[in-house]
Amino acid sequence: MICALALLPGLFWTGGLDTAAAMRHAGIEQFCAPPALAATWKQAGFSVAPLTTEELHSRIKLSTPGIDRKVMVASATTAPWVDANGWRFRRKPDGEFYYELGPRSAALAAAEAFAFGANAVLQIEPADLDEVGKMLQFLRTIPEKTLPDIADFGFIDDGSDDAAEILNLLSRRNLLYQIVRVADPRLRLNVRSNSDNPQLFAAKIREQLKDEQRSLRVYGSEVVLCRLVGDAAEARIHVLNYGRRALEGVRLRVRGSYAHAKLYAPGASGQPTDFAVAEGFTEFSLPEIGAYAVVDLGR
Repeated sequence: MICALALLPGLFWTGGLDTAAAMRHAGIEQFCAPPALAATWKQAGFSVAPLTTEELHSRIKLSTPGIDRKVMVASATTAPWVDANGWRFRRKPDGEFYYELGPRSAALAAAEAFAFGANAVLQIEPADLDEVGKMLQFLRTIPEKTLPDIADFGFIDDGSDDAAEILNLLSRRNLLYQIVRVADPRLRLNVRSNSDNPQLFAAKIREQLKDEQRSLRVYGSEVVLCRLVGDAAEARIHVLNYGRRALEGVRLRVRGSYAHAKLYAPGASGQPTDFAVAEGFTEFSLPEIGAYAVVDLGR
């Protein structure tokens, strides 16, 4: 049995049956547990996949998503340092992953894995059970769509650590790439790492793309990272807020002339506003959003 059930990330829970009431209160009926506990949980009516600690740790370990304050203090730049795993999912789409999470990071981790359709298991702090339960319940309400990633350029990945660092930076700057092994003539730009300075290299790619022609731009926040998927008729934007606070005033600009937008967000009190379509691009602002939101666009 695959622990990451459907498109939702899985939860690895080592608590005993004395935590059953808390699990039900959080709305969690499906999860992974050590084999010694799995049978007892099943008898109590839960859907449980046995998973040993060794099997969990054989998966690819992910960073805890959020803002790395230590890097920010040590860095010469004032831009927040975002720890995100989207580039890892993009680099290994069939990979099996796991998070070993600290306090107050479980909901964002669940949303991040869901946004990229990743096979991921979350090991969380018990105090975050309600938080992750609410996020998982929300994720179940999002209509399923299978749409390809939209990319502005191809990145020729040689599998090296240097290439990994560049992929991380490209993702943090919302530069939309497709990982390729050789240059793809269907893309207007193909690049490979040839610099000892990843920051400078990422900036050069942005300059070559030209901001006004990029398929997606984010205004109003340096801690919001997006995944854009779509086809000729529709698009979906996964909006991930890596900061600790809810955000207001985030504005998105997307290539394509769309007639309407639909927002899905936990507790959202409104829909996208200030909708404008001009010169082949669509712009709109989001109401206050928390860790995660989805925007569906249609023509």
